[in-house]
Amino acid sequence: MDGTPAIAEFVAPTHRQILRRRIFGHAGLMFGTLLVVLAFAAALLAPWIAPHDPYFQDLSARLVPPIWHERGTWAHPLGTDNLGRDYLSRTIYGARVSLLIGFSVMLVSGLIGSTMGLLAGYFGGRTDMAVSFLVTTRLAMPVVLVALAVVALVGGSLGVVILVLGLLKWDRFAVVMRAATQQARSQDYVAAARAAGAGTGRIVLGEIVPNVLPQLVVVATLEMASAILLEAALSFLGLGVQPPLPSWGLMISEAKAYMFFSFWMIAIPGTALGLLLLAINLVGDGIRDVAAPEGRA
Repeated sequence: MDGTPAIAEFVAPTHRQILRRRIFGHAGLMFGTLLVVLAFAAALLAPWIAPHDPYFQDLSARLVPPIWHERGTWAHPLGTDNLGRDYLSRTIYGARVSLLIGFSVMLVSGLIGSTMGLLAGYFGGRTDMAVSFLVTTRLAMPVVLVALAVVALVGGSLGVVILVLGLLKWDRFAVVMRAATQQARSQDYVAAARAAGAGTGRIVLGEIVPNVLPQLVVVATLEMASAILLEAALSFLGLGVQPPLPSWGLMISEAKAYMFFSFWMIAIPGTALGLLLLAINLVGDGIRDVAAPEGRA
């Protein structure tokens, strides 16, 4: 022993450890993920956890208040609506409708917009001009007004709402993917793949898409939340999901006549809708922060 104090060896954390630390250290991402998982679980397990049939009407049990009210009953913990349908069951099944519409619209619009953005960003030139013209044309059309007009002409249903919103909400995907692809196209790994003889498909799908995926995921979460909110607005106006299908927007619309006497009929689906939108946006913001911490405000 020479009396020299031992110096602990420093071990640099791996990329996986840093990523895990960012994920579990992000409170918003964790909270949003928890709420989204609960919503998906409720939607998937609705037939087993819903206490009643959401379509069953019992006029003798109309407008039963929730359990926290003095006239509430555990037979209907969240009360019943004006037709005697169990509100807890309809709220649980409403999560199915909202998530189905949000996820389906995200897939349709994401496929259209991402493809257009990739083509415009990678090839440029006339392809970029054509896509930019289509994006500008689409941005000139208000989504809500066009959706209202189309649904009013064709008729409101679950499939129509998904198709209309999916064909109207691709512009943000196209804009973000175009910019991200243009930035990735000039990187060294793309030049190396091109010098190695890789074809266009191999470069786009194997080199560019994996590197722009974080931006795509963030846009997807935002568009999913926007689609859910638009569906609720259309259903509230009577041009979205049609009765007796349980939709949170439709439930709010059916309850507006009782808002001064049974405010909980609006508060319950409205709170569920607000929490789901908050959760999805928190997940999107968290993914952005984790994927690109240097861009955080």
